Amino acid sequence: MNLLIYIIVYPFIWLISRLNFTLIYIVSDILYYFLYYVISYRKNVVRENLKLAYPNKSIRERREIERKNFRNLTDIFLETFKSTIMEENELKKRFVFKNSEVLEKIYNNKQDVIVMCSHYCSWEWVFGVRNITSFNINAIYKQLSNKYFDKLTKSRRSQYGANMITTKDTFKEISRLSKLEGLNFYGFASDQSPKKSKAVYWTNFLNNYVPFHIGAEVIAKKYNMAIVFMDVQKIKRGFYEASFSLITDKPNDFKNYQLTEEYIKKVEKQVTEKPEYYTWTHKRFKHRKNKPI
Repeated sequence: MNLLIYIIVYPFIWLISRLNFTLIYIVSDILYYFLYYVISYRKNVVRENLKLAYPNKSIRERREIERKNFRNLTDIFLETFKSTIMEENELKKRFVFKNSEVLEKIYNNKQDVIVMCSHYCSWEWVFGVRNITSFNINAIYKQLSNKYFDKLTKSRRSQYGANMITTKDTFKEISRLSKLEGLNFYGFASDQSPKKSKAVYWTNFLNNYVPFHIGAEVIAKKYNMAIVFMDVQKIKRGFYEASFSLITDKPNDFKNYQLTEEYIKKVEKQVTEKPEYYTWTHKRFKHRKNKPI
């Protein structure tokens, strides 16, 4: 079945990857209408998430965020497909990294770095980061259940030189790399919900008490890695800017979970300013519970 689904869908991905951006965004507008108005793709999930995150906003305000969010979602879908054969020079023009000196300073201090981001704006084009730093680039990702799409995703993300590490292999692979020469950059998008059975730390996030991944903090402390937050902003359709801010280069000076809280604050600020660019189609609050008194 997985192979059949791949065979059916791949021609569409191939076709989109060959279109120029003008045509891609025409297709995106059509796809938006189909997903939002015809099949209502995950509309109830988005609607519930926005209600939970912004209970004080009016229904009209939340619907406006909802529609903008679906427009952004279809753009991301097709931009992701386009990146399958996208020239590196085109990527450099469309996804610009600012203040790379933050990473350079850490590299010059001979320290590995964990770069944390969220599922906000665009995260598929961040792999061009190799062009602005001397770090070996590694990215943590959740393996897809369909092995054919997983292979395609891994190939697409690694085409610019990134080493893809599955979440289940994270600790083992980082342990291995720590014994080798060279300094490493590890990309973490830690804003998705962990499995409830594996939840260790619960905290407030966008007005909900939910579990959070703490792996980045644990690893940073174990291997004395710097932690940096990468903030991605949409400049206009098809153009993004990423900036870096240091959270710490002394992780062991912080109490347990304090670094995770610092990351959460930055994500909340990012999302609150322009909520339409967050990935509301995921059930981010599915494990929410009442905050202990």
